[in-house]
Amino acid sequence: MSDRWMSVEEIASHLGVSKDTIYGWIAKREMPGHKVGRLWKFKSDEVDSWVRAGKASDEHNDPSVGDVQGSEKRTSGGKR
Repeated sequence: MSDRWMSVEEIASHLGVSKDTIYGWIAKREMPGHKVGRLWKFKSDEVDSWVRAGKASDEHNDPSVGDVQGSEKRTSGGKR
């Protein structure tokens, strides 16, 4: 089953993190993923190796995309 391509939702579930976390890791060009058209696809064995190498646990990766989006919503929410 490890040779099957996984979606963002599936890899997030596999790792027990949110989709926002996955997109944040992709944006930093650290997480092994492959763009197929508009979609991101992942091989679980590549991602598992990446996690085992400690690349998902770097302290500078902790601020989540959701936190940034939340602050943007708060600052832009005042303007009408």
